[in-house]
Amino acid sequence: MIIKKYVGKTEEEASAQAKAELGENVVIMNVRNTRKKGFFHFLKKQQVEVTVALEEENERYPQEADRRQEADIKETFRQVAQAVGVSVKEEKSLQALENPVRDDKLSGNKTESKVESKTEQSNVALEEKLDTIHNMIEKQFMHPEKEEEKDKKDKKEKESTKEDSKEENSEMLRFMKLLYNTMLDNEVNEKYANQIIDEMEKNALPNMPFDHALANVYQKMILKFGKADPISPSEQTPKVVFFVGPTGVGKTTTIAKIASKFSVEEQKKVALLTADTYRIAAAEQLRTYANILEVPFRVIYSVDEMESALRDFRGFDYVLVDTAGHSHHNQTQKENMNAFIHSLDGLVEKEVHLVLSATTKYRDLLSIADTYMGMTEFKIIFTKLDETTTLGNLLNLKLYTGASLSYITCGQNVPDDIEIFNPQKTVKQLLGGKN
Repeated sequence: MIIKKYVGKTEEEASAQAKAELGENVVIMNVRNTRKKGFFHFLKKQQVEVTVALEEENERYPQEADRRQEADIKETFRQVAQAVGVSVKEEKSLQALENPVRDDKLSGNKTESKVESKTEQSNVALEEKLDTIHNMIEKQFMHPEKEEEKDKKDKKEKESTKEDSKEENSEMLRFMKLLYNTMLDNEVNEKYANQIIDEMEKNALPNMPFDHALANVYQKMILKFGKADPISPSEQTPKVVFFVGPTGVGKTTTIAKIASKFSVEEQKKVALLTADTYRIAAAEQLRTYANILEVPFRVIYSVDEMESALRDFRGFDYVLVDTAGHSHHNQTQKENMNAFIHSLDGLVEKEVHLVLSATTKYRDLLSIADTYMGMTEFKIIFTKLDETTTLGNLLNLKLYTGASLSYITCGQNVPDDIEIFNPQKTVKQLLGGKN
């Protein structure tokens, strides 16, 4: 796996540098604001540093993680460690575990520390905050010992490397079990959780620190999600976007949120159509949103009317089409849906977004996905993330269908409660970190 950092004035500029060098398949791992180092660094303009990853064919995890990369993802690891049961003790004791010599100096020079400059004090505080998760996890597994006992143990470890190796393997197994159980608690399917742990074991090197192992899992899961694939403009306007899915998942509200983003924030020309003639309330709801946004709205009853509407809106940037929510077991409704979706093949550029609720049971999600996989290619939008505490189904459906995730929604407010899918944030939550 190639992991590199790029710095630019904006995130887009740094990402463009990464894609120019490594290609379009790079995955953004982390984005943070930074300043150039040196005197008066605080007076210099802020820049954006982007960390990207690219998985290679014969990938091996490096024996030593780059120190700067550890600093970038440290906060994520700290939250994950706490979530899987790691107790964060006093920072001073963590320092002693990592570097006893440095800790002795800090504790033995209390008088000198009082006269240190503010800059030196800040550096010491920063070092204390940047203690690695490796030390926290290692401290959890160590039994409380007196200093003399610890020295004796160190001597014994040097004399018996075999016993030491067994102990390290045992601790690594316990750590992997913690991650595995955390994924299951977040309703990641057991099949996929096993795959992730198996890949972790294959890439594990002798004496690999826990933070490196966790970084490996973190990066692997981000790569499994892949890049978000939101709606993009078309060279040949209009771009037609169908929104499909079962009833009650929030399709109409989701369309209103996306239409608002395009129309108000991006100043694009948007038209709204609905083919949902089964529910009058749904059509009226979308009509109300169209009136608020001051965009055209039309109800479509047949394929011919769909083609006519496209001729009328040929100068628009986007035509967003709401479809009837129906049972995925109803064959007649599935045939009608299929006819609408493919009525524009070869006429315009189109894409289909399958809207699903994050609260739906996994088995039902598979059945719904199977229905639409038999019709067309699609991207996935997950709604109602605010109504669930587990996000495992996002990874489950991604791996089951192979479809890209485009958006997630987390409330009813239009247009605020929608965002482009963020794989980094989702993986952090799946591993027990806080949002």
